[in-house]
Amino acid sequence: MPDPATAVPPGPVEAAIRERLVADLAPTLLEVVNESALHTGHRGDDGSGESHFRVEIEAAAFAGRSRVERQRLVNRALAELLDGRIHALAIRARAPGERA
Repeated sequence: MPDPATAVPPGPVEAAIRERLVADLAPTLLEVVNESALHTGHRGDDGSGESHFRVEIEAAAFAGRSRVERQRLVNRALAELLDGRIHALAIRARAPGERA
């Protein structure tokens, strides 16, 4: 676990991802990882340092839904950000009680 004293605060896009997913899906677990540094200089890198993300989310809203339906729920919650601010988003979505 990162040291809170040296942790870099989330940027505005990362913070918006968290806020929208919490508001729309009420997750029981949410991890948002900014992977933009891994893609510096690659296509889609806009220089902001906030273009590529990985999300792990657990929410009751995913129960009984397919993987595609779960990803659509996440994409719907983040639609405005995906339309220009986020170049790449990896999603791992599960319902409570499902194996990680």
